Amino acid sequence: MKDIVVCHSETEYAERPVTLFWEGQELAVEDVLASWRTPEGKCFRVRTRDNQLFRLYYGEHGDEWHIEQD
Repeated sequence: MKDIVVCHSETEYAERPVTLFWEGQELAVEDVLASWRTPEGKCFRVRTRDNQLFRLYYGEHGDEWHIEQD
């Protein structure tokens, strides 16, 4: 299954992640701890409501998310 992230987007896609799907569970993002750009796309370090930490990577060229537990 592809990694899935739902984002708040106003002027461009993926401005702020709000939900991620991890191991069959939908997890709400409580805090965006950091965000940065790479040549490949956008990256976020987030904390979910149940205090799990994740790194979210959005590859703009392939239009794909990758999630890593932090």
